[in-house]
Amino acid sequence: MSEKVKIEKIDEYRYLIPREGKMRTDGLIFISEAMLSGLMQDESLRQVINVAWLPGIVGPSLAMPDIHWGYGFPIGGVAAFDPDQGIVSPGGVGYDIN
Repeated sequence: MSEKVKIEKIDEYRYLIPREGKMRTDGLIFISEAMLSGLMQDESLRQVINVAWLPGIVGPSLAMPDIHWGYGFPIGGVAAFDPDQGIVSPGGVGYDIN
């Protein structure tokens, strides 16, 4: 990873990226400790943070256990947005699907 991302263990399968800087919310990753070292090999955690910056995000920027580096959102990334204040992001759906 190009830059160290601060993560905190919540419990056996949840890790928090605390809100800081321009993040509008926290990042929340659902993953086991055994899978965590592999996660540190790409930029997917940075993408979880980037999603947390987006306007109108409601709740945390989420990442499921299959998280890996994607084009916009990480693959396995999930986010909800306010219909009036939020955005629609093709990168959140995937360019192969949308």
